[in-house]
Amino acid sequence: MNSTDKLFLLDAYALIYRAYYAFIKNPRINSKGFNTSAILGFVNTLEEVLKKENPTHIGVAFDPSGPTFRHEAYEQYKAQREETPEAIRLSVPVIKDIIRAYRIPILEVSGYEADDVIGTLATEAGRQGIVTYMMTPDKDYGQLVSDNVFMYRPKHSGGFEVMGTEEIKAKFGIQSTAQVIDMLGLMGDSSDNIPGCPGVGEKTAQKLVTEFGSIENLLAHTDRLKGALKTKVEANREMITFSKFLATIKTDVPIRLDMKTLVREEPDEEQLRKIFEELEFRTLIDRVLKKTGTSPLPASSAAPDPYAGTLFAQPAATG
Repeated sequence: MNSTDKLFLLDAYALIYRAYYAFIKNPRINSKGFNTSAILGFVNTLEEVLKKENPTHIGVAFDPSGPTFRHEAYEQYKAQREETPEAIRLSVPVIKDIIRAYRIPILEVSGYEADDVIGTLATEAGRQGIVTYMMTPDKDYGQLVSDNVFMYRPKHSGGFEVMGTEEIKAKFGIQSTAQVIDMLGLMGDSSDNIPGCPGVGEKTAQKLVTEFGSIENLLAHTDRLKGALKTKVEANREMITFSKFLATIKTDVPIRLDMKTLVREEPDEEQLRKIFEELEFRTLIDRVLKKTGTSPLPASSAAPDPYAGTLFAQPAATG
């Protein structure tokens, strides 16, 4: 391990969905009638990170096909979500080909979500003193943040925000990042269809976590609650405990942190060009491939990024 190591772990589907919906009012369609919005947005995001942050190590985590342990425990997990748009389904294999052409490892473990894979690798990297950034817009990753592990979160206004322990504690109004799980267990999470305790919103959850520290301590001392809140919590003990289980990102997935395989490599430019030409990403070809030398530049001397600070504000051209 080197003290200058900087590991980036990307949550693929979260970033792909974000890219697709960023273009929803003005989708990118090429001459073959193929919607390239998700692919273009994802590649621009990846390029922005490689140029701005110059990671020494990088990996992209995907959810596997088929159910995960959460679906097996709770049939309704994420059941409220609409079916994956066809444009995203068709884009994912192409995005995986692009990631391989960048020579970036794809991280996927059957039965576990990308969150759990990233959670396991980031926790181990943090333990080893490796500065690690989890790139995702999903707030539940806040529970994994520690001294060496940060969230690298795309902002709605463009660009990114880096969230460490103090930022996570301030965002949720809690005393430790681990309490993000207790917050989600109480207030639920509509994006994942985690029920939480009926009638308990963010403010009440925050108050309870501040007072009791954890869901386990709250449920052991419900005699200290009063009125309707006491009734709600006592009537939903099992639901609250189960919601905490669903909201907990695993850190013991069967995957090993191998920094050698995560070392950032030079991309296969020939393969990238082939894919970009097929997709008609002319602007990307000019920006990514038509440059002198391909060595990653140090952050201080990196070429200016025309899309810096405007994450998905690409020009109207197809690519």
